[in-house]
Amino acid sequence: MNKSFAILGMGKFGQRLATDLYDAGADVLIADEDEDLIDQLADRATYAMTADLSDPESIAQLGLSNMDVVVVCMARHIEASIMCAMVAKEAGVPKVIAKASSKRMKDVLLKVGADEVSLFEEEAASRTARKLLSSDFIDFFDLSDNLCIVNMHPKNEWVGENLMNLRLREKHGINVVAINDGNGLSAIINPTEPLTKEMDLLCVLSKKDAAKLK
Repeated sequence: MNKSFAILGMGKFGQRLATDLYDAGADVLIADEDEDLIDQLADRATYAMTADLSDPESIAQLGLSNMDVVVVCMARHIEASIMCAMVAKEAGVPKVIAKASSKRMKDVLLKVGADEVSLFEEEAASRTARKLLSSDFIDFFDLSDNLCIVNMHPKNEWVGENLMNLRLREKHGINVVAINDGNGLSAIINPTEPLTKEMDLLCVLSKKDAAKLK
């Protein structure tokens, strides 16, 4: 059974997160108060709903109790973020993740029930720093204190080789979970297909190993 995600708040981060999850085959509910925006994004999600995310009754009508994960993406709107986190936890959502614009906001969100809260500016700065450290990185996302997801092009020495021969997991701790060969991201990977410089690799690895990919 596919995991189900609710992405609340359709700013740039929320849109990108929802699209990537949906393209990877997850069931994705998106919600925002902007009806026109929701209409535009409806084909990039399983469910698209307009809701006042600062109103608990409106949030409750989203049916969050059916979700495995709720991500609250409104780092600039503390009232709506608090309401969404509270209602989601009251609905029994196993994992609620939120973004905050300050440490004070982070503390409040954790207090009202959010399971994980990341600081928007600090996360963006860390991601940018890691991208600058390696020209091969397209993007970088924190998963935990130790793990990360890296979207990267194959390193020069990998081009022309295949994943079976490279043995990236064994040698470098790199787990390639999806590849974009120009036809969209796919988790169906042919380990004997030679890598090209233009490919995008979506990899899960430790931050320590990521730092070695300079």
